Formats: sequence, C-alpha cells, structure tokens
Amino acid sequence: MSLVSIIIAIILFSVIVIFHELGHFLLAKANGIRVNEFCLGLGPTIIGFGKGETKYSIKLLPFGGACVMEGEDGDSSDDRAFNNKSVWARISVVFAGPFFNFIMAFIFSFIIIMSLGYDEAKLSDVMEGYAAEQAGMQAGDVILKMDGYNVHFYKEIGLYSTIHYGEPVEVTYLRDGEKNTTTLVPVYDEDSQRYLYGFIGTGQYTKADVGTALLYSAYEVKYWIYSTVESLKLLFTGRFGVNDLSGPVGIVQNIGQTYDESVSNSGYYYAFLNMLNWGILLSANLGVMNLLPLPALDGGRLVFLIVEVIRRKKIDPEKEGYVHLAGIILLFLLMFVVMFNDIKKIFI
Repeated sequence: MSLVSIIIAIILFSVIVIFHELGHFLLAKANGIRVNEFCLGLGPTIIGFGKGETKYSIKLLPFGGACVMEGEDGDSSDDRAFNNKSVWARISVVFAGPFFNFIMAFIFSFIIIMSLGYDEAKLSDVMEGYAAEQAGMQAGDVILKMDGYNVHFYKEIGLYSTIHYGEPVEVTYLRDGEKNTTTLVPVYDEDSQRYLYGFIGTGQYTKADVGTALLYSAYEVKYWIYSTVESLKLLFTGRFGVNDLSGPVGIVQNIGQTYDESVSNSGYYYAFLNMLNWGILLSANLGVMNLLPLPALDGGRLVFLIVEVIRRKKIDPEKEGYVHLAGIILLFLLMFVVMFNDIKKIFI
C-alpha cells in the first residue's frame, strides 16, 4: 500500500466526518446557536484560526471531528446556548449530522450511476442442478422481490442470502412483462462454501438518464442503510463477532488497497469512482451508527430530547452529561479493541 493511497484514504475519511459535522454546524447557525469551535480530527490543535465567534481548527489525529456548541453539555446563561433553544431546534441540529451523511451518500451514488449505470437484478443464466433451474427460471428474468423485500440491484441478492443464510426464499421475478412467483431452497456449494440459489448475473451495468439516476441513487442509499442495520443485527445475535469489525486503521488500509488495485488495473478514473463507492458505504454507515440510541451518539441525544418532548420538561443537563460521558468511555474502549484487531491483522 503506497503513501499516496494512505493519504487519499485519510482525506476521504476526513471529508465524510467533516460533512457530518457540517450538518450540525449549519443547523446550529440556522437556529441561532453559538458555535464555539468547528474542528476536524481529535487531540491537540495543529492549525487554528478564529472567524467571528467560531474557532476553526485541524487536530493532530486525522479521525473524527466536532461542532462544539455553547451550553451543549451543561448550563449556560447565553441566550444562544444549545440547551436554551427550543427542543425542536435542538432535535434538528442533532439529527442534521446523520442526515448529511445520507445526503453525501446520495450525491456519491448519483455520480457513480450517471458515470457507469446500475447493476440491474437481471439473470444471464442459471446454474445447473440448483433451485433457480429447478423452478424454471431462465436467462433474462429480472428479480423484483425476495420474501417481499424489493430488489433493485443484483448485489442485493448476495446481501439477502447472507442475512437469511440457507433459508428458503419466495422470489418474485419479471419475464416478458409478467410477474411470476416461486419458492427457492438454496443448495450448499462445497467450492464456495456457501448456500446458492443458482443465479448468474449479467455483470453488466444499465445506463441511466438523470431521472432514473436520481431514483436509483435513493435505492443505493437505502441498500447501504439496510446492509448496515442488518449487519448490526448479525453482530448482536452472534453471527458476527468483534473481530469482524474494522476501525479507522482497517478502513484506511482497505481503502488504500482498493485505490492501488484500481489504479493498477483500470486507471485513475475508476480509482476515483471506487473511492466514491467507499464514500457511500462509510457515509451510510456513519449515519446509521450515529442514530443508534446509545449515549454519546447523536441517537442517544435524540432519545433524551424525545423524552423531553413527551415529559414537556428538560432533563437535568448535568445528569445527561454523565450518561454521555459513560458512553464516550465505552466507545473509546470499543475503538481501542477494534484498532488493536486492525493492527493485529496487518502484522499477523
């Protein structure tokens, strides 16, 4: 992995984080909330300057970022403090971060689909002896649904089979303008060591006009949100373990390898598109993860705000601050474990 690829990976990661914080920043400003600092990274300040009431800075560690608002984690006499604004203003500011991640994922998706097209869930053939062939499916069939889940991309088939490992599935497909439904029982393949329905995709991308690209960009974001949520379910149910997680070190390594391989095999243009694809994955992941109802995350803060709406009474900022502090400590411990696993994978 080259130094250039590492730098590009860090830049991509930083852009995604700063766009998340930009959502908080813009909505804070729109609601008249004082922003004390807007920074990229963690740790000591390397570069910083003040403009108006806000300090803008770059920190030593190129991971993470923050939009530090007046009175965010405690009492403040300033009328423009975060906790002195209406509950709905605070909800909009907190939700804006994850929402901006979904916007970024949508923009990146649109660029890719306009450039390459989208991978339609269309079959080029079926595998002999597998469920798809036995059910009479054939080349040209377009898969529309799997157990009621709408399928828009061929890659969704692989995701669905991973989530519902080895389970029978009811498939709705289109042939000659008519919808057909059949039930497929996957067969375990010894070579790939996984269950297969017997589909063979075309491996081709369907070109899209602007309207179609906008629609399928929304489908792309939906796919990655669904993928993230389902992966979390597999983690909580024990199908995935902590060792399967990747932190900043592992992500940078994987992005760097993708960049180097793309440049070597296809050139800089496709390397750029692959970086955007990583951007979609990371943006959607960051958006979903931040909406989890856990202390210190945006989702945890939203829980306290929703409780305030229901009670029509503010929760003591000091008590809420203690809860978020405990969450930050736990998140740092998890980050340490994940980072240790990343480093171990590199050297072992």
